[in-house]
Amino acid sequence: MIIVTGGAGFIGSNIVKALNARGITDILVVDNLSNGAKYANLVDCEIADYLDKDAFLTCLKAGSRVASAVDAIFHEGACSSTTEWDGRYMMHNNYDYSRTLLDYCIENRIAFLYASSAAVYGGGRVFTESREHEMPLNVYGYSKFLFDQYVRRRMPAVENQIAGFRYFNVYGPREQHKGGMASVAVQFNRQLLEQDRVRLFEGTDGYADGEQRRDFVFVDDAVDVNLWFLDHPEHSGIFNLGTGRSQTFNDVARAVVAWHGRGSIEYVPFPAHLQGRYQSFTEGDISALRATGYDRRFKTVEEGVAIYMEWLNGGDAPETFSPAN
Repeated sequence: MIIVTGGAGFIGSNIVKALNARGITDILVVDNLSNGAKYANLVDCEIADYLDKDAFLTCLKAGSRVASAVDAIFHEGACSSTTEWDGRYMMHNNYDYSRTLLDYCIENRIAFLYASSAAVYGGGRVFTESREHEMPLNVYGYSKFLFDQYVRRRMPAVENQIAGFRYFNVYGPREQHKGGMASVAVQFNRQLLEQDRVRLFEGTDGYADGEQRRDFVFVDDAVDVNLWFLDHPEHSGIFNLGTGRSQTFNDVARAVVAWHGRGSIEYVPFPAHLQGRYQSFTEGDISALRATGYDRRFKTVEEGVAIYMEWLNGGDAPETFSPAN
């Protein structure tokens, strides 16, 4: 069996779908469906069972085996809101939960592949998996950073595979339930459909309007990395998962406008509450990932956005997701 926490969420449900494409259906999805809209991410997936995240944690802490034979756990479940400042909640949900799950995998020698985040780097300009470059700007980033430190302490003495992926700006199908935390690609698409224009921030941190740069990675590429590590259990470590090539927010907006063949771009004032808490530039150094032997090509923004727009507007997106969500 394979367990996917956050399996009804964005990256988790894409992992489930990709496992299905391999003929794997013996999957336990663990999630919190308080946001019931997420169920739609699993409608076209085949799974063996579903378990609420709190019930799952209770089982682990009680020493119960949640399945007779677990081959791997993809730990994608987390609160990913960079604007959430309830630190007690964030640390319980992201750090404590992850630590309990890792300890379970170590004890039972189960492969543990988990979601970290590029948010650990904060406002720096060097994005290499090294402690001196890690300085998160918010409590979300800190929760991911602290768990990575726990992993680093445990990893030298363990026998199971442990692989953490520092996701950069992932975008693509099955993210609409995230609302304001969804990628700019889905937000630009929504804005264009409703107002025939897309809105970007004016310049900040020395960047011109819309020229802030991020490492945008299409979700299929992120999933491909996860499954490659599943196939290569000899590789452990913490790895950047981006394209290694930053592109501008303008690039994303233009790709959305180009796909629709209409619309304009509007620049709005940079929000005061994000001053000093915003990453104006990210670009993952993926040399450690490449050193493992992973040599597959990552899609450009133009390629990924075109695929995504077709999914969103071509009838493949679940009708249960309202544009207002």
